[in-house]
Amino acid sequence: MTDMGHIGRWITQHAAFTPDKAAIVCGSTTISYRTLDDWTCRIARELCSGYGVSKGDRVAYLGYNHPEMVALLFACARLGAILLPLNWRLAEAELSFILKDSTPRLIACDQAFEDVAVNVAAGIDVMKAGDFEKGALPETGTDRVPDDGHEGDPVLLVYTSGTTGRPKGTVHTQRSLLFNALNSVHMHALKPDDRVLVVLPLFHVGGLNIQLTPALYCGATVYLHEQFDPGDTLDAIQNDRPDLAVLVPATMDAIRRHASWTTTDFSSLRMLTTGSSVVPVDLIGAFEDQGISVVQVYGSTETCPIAAYQKPGEGKSHPLATGRTALHNDIRLADSHGAIIDEPLVDGEICVRGPNVMLGYWNRPDETEKAVRDGWFATGDIGHFDEDGHLYFQDRIKRVIISGGENIYSAEIERVLATIDGLEEVCVVGWPDERWGEVPVAAIVRRNPVRVTEGDIAAVLAAELARFKHPKAYVFVDALPRNAMGKIVPEDVVRMIGERGQEVGTGH
Repeated sequence: MTDMGHIGRWITQHAAFTPDKAAIVCGSTTISYRTLDDWTCRIARELCSGYGVSKGDRVAYLGYNHPEMVALLFACARLGAILLPLNWRLAEAELSFILKDSTPRLIACDQAFEDVAVNVAAGIDVMKAGDFEKGALPETGTDRVPDDGHEGDPVLLVYTSGTTGRPKGTVHTQRSLLFNALNSVHMHALKPDDRVLVVLPLFHVGGLNIQLTPALYCGATVYLHEQFDPGDTLDAIQNDRPDLAVLVPATMDAIRRHASWTTTDFSSLRMLTTGSSVVPVDLIGAFEDQGISVVQVYGSTETCPIAAYQKPGEGKSHPLATGRTALHNDIRLADSHGAIIDEPLVDGEICVRGPNVMLGYWNRPDETEKAVRDGWFATGDIGHFDEDGHLYFQDRIKRVIISGGENIYSAEIERVLATIDGLEEVCVVGWPDERWGEVPVAAIVRRNPVRVTEGDIAAVLAAELARFKHPKAYVFVDALPRNAMGKIVPEDVVRMIGERGQEVGTGH
């Protein structure tokens, strides 16, 4: 296959075709494709000549969503270097672990994280970078602008959330981002005149790659918010008139509960993409009732992330599905022994193969070998296909509760509980049991001031699920622990229940 060069060419070519078109709008700042290309070239030159960054070196970025990080990504692509976006919500000890593991040559940050950057870089052989704002960089002049990157070069190093242990660095090549963009183009029918609203954090592949990098591949315009705020998001939908946006269920719920929900004009949105966790059916319905076509996407950090998705209308017709196999990758299911499952409606581990799949885990060849077998990435997720090829995500393998020899899916119970009016959020986890091995226990946040009794919950479950799947205890709490992407962290829920152990099984 012909090497198509580095992905920085996307910006350069759009700067040639549509130089004055807005590439990124962030607050009151509008950056044209010509300006973004010039900025990218200046950063690439500064990284090379000022900091000695060369092919394969890591460049860390710590900060809120900002066009600077986007320019850094394409500058690294020009060099064949690797961008390492850091999760600013992590504790300094967690950030230090990532820096020690990834050994970046330098760390860049925005002003809000200057002190944190200095602290986490202390004692580690990493430089604290200067200002990569465009105005602070010298003109490129006649000096050579680095142009050494290739599509096979690693360009993005993203650390997993670490909910199952120490975080692992996932390595993606420039080719990964290209084919992920192509999947997104097909999913969203992306085109150059689209306006794309981005409010999720760019330190995750969901915020960075579901729509932002694909939009820049197409020559569209990105409306970038520093952080998610439900009021600001609704204002942007009302005033900036975006065609596309991505939200996770937690941010969708925050928007639905905002005072401006009923007065916002959503008519510009061609579709709203969601995923990253099970999406409650009533949440999809609330947005569909506002005239918004909701589509789900399935994937992971390791798949860049788009691996399966719905098209408009399927979120309403198949609310429990997460889409069909993406255009540029394959999905198959495997049983616990690795045998391929061909029959519909039979659960197995979801495995993904394609050019969007990661190169591997940073400095973890053993972990890579376990996860990627014969080119297939084993996701650790359980799911099945229906007769028409719709993929249904059931649960994480680690969340399957084996009770008396029966497999119980926490997500299946949570889907039913999510239909109960008066429940804010729910997480079902496995709890040790002398007789059954383990049993399901539900941690529940009730919506104030509505009170829902255990009898109310049991009545709904009795009508929907077999008795052996019913939680054997309910623990009512004020809030459930979440990670930076808004996902509930089951391991932390188990610990939280353990701290309230006297309530488990007592009817509280």
